[in-house]
Amino acid sequence: MASRLPNPPLLLITDRTQAAGGDLVAVAGAALEAGCRWLSLREKDLPLAAQTALLERLRPMVRAVGGILTLHGDPHLARLCDGVHLGAGGDVAAARALLGPGALIGLSCHSKAELALAAREGADYASLSPIYPSASKPGYGPALGPASLTGAPLPVLALGGVGVEQVAACRAAGAAGLAVMGGPMRRPAEMAALIAAWNAAATPGRKAGI
Repeated sequence: MASRLPNPPLLLITDRTQAAGGDLVAVAGAALEAGCRWLSLREKDLPLAAQTALLERLRPMVRAVGGILTLHGDPHLARLCDGVHLGAGGDVAAARALLGPGALIGLSCHSKAELALAAREGADYASLSPIYPSASKPGYGPALGPASLTGAPLPVLALGGVGVEQVAACRAAGAAGLAVMGGPMRRPAEMAALIAAWNAAATPGRKAGI
């Protein structure tokens, strides 16, 4: 299965309410320094002007390490970065028409049926959650477990309760990557540990992140 995900395929989703020291930009910088190469701004409650200001601060930081910056939110605002992550039921075709063929477009999913739909609609990847119980992803029913990642029709990021100890099980089950929020936002040093765990869990004969 072809994948356009960055290497390593670990997506850090921002949450300024959990950012260490209350400084989202500083936490993002620490994550990038630790090896993160994919950051998505998810501050949907902020006015568009405030989101724009954050994107403009984050963009040169991400560019400096050859990373990818995406947005969880309005596809129009995502024109300022490299792609968009749409909420469940989002219009992939409309986002593609707006952002172009080079944009990285993902979709939030909570079941295998939704993964199948995301693939049919042309998403580059999907997140599947919650894989494990998570305080950051409440309200989506019981944890799906890593077995839900097996046999997906498009690259899938394991999301929800995924810490260092869960990485190997997710990768072994077929996850193309991980999406994390609360842990690394509160403890930026956790990003390096997650990347190390992902690389250590690589299938024999398979390069990490591919």
